Amino acid sequence: MEEKRADLRSERQRMLLQTLVEELGRVHPQFYYLSTIEVARALKNYIADEAKLTQDDRALLDALKPDDIQILLGLH
Repeated sequence: MEEKRADLRSERQRMLLQTLVEELGRVHPQFYYLSTIEVARALKNYIADEAKLTQDDRALLDALKPDDIQILLGLH
């Protein structure tokens, strides 16, 4: 049961991150030309400063480090 809950959490994080990648890509077209670590760092900063997220979604993403973001998005 715990494993399934962790899988659901990871999937929710992945979906939220993908949505944020698309948002950043629309605002900054050069975003897609950045290295993977730069993308992850940009997402981390966006989540912390600008992203319009619900409190639950923000809590779900706040604990992620750039390396975690890379892994979740399959950018690594």
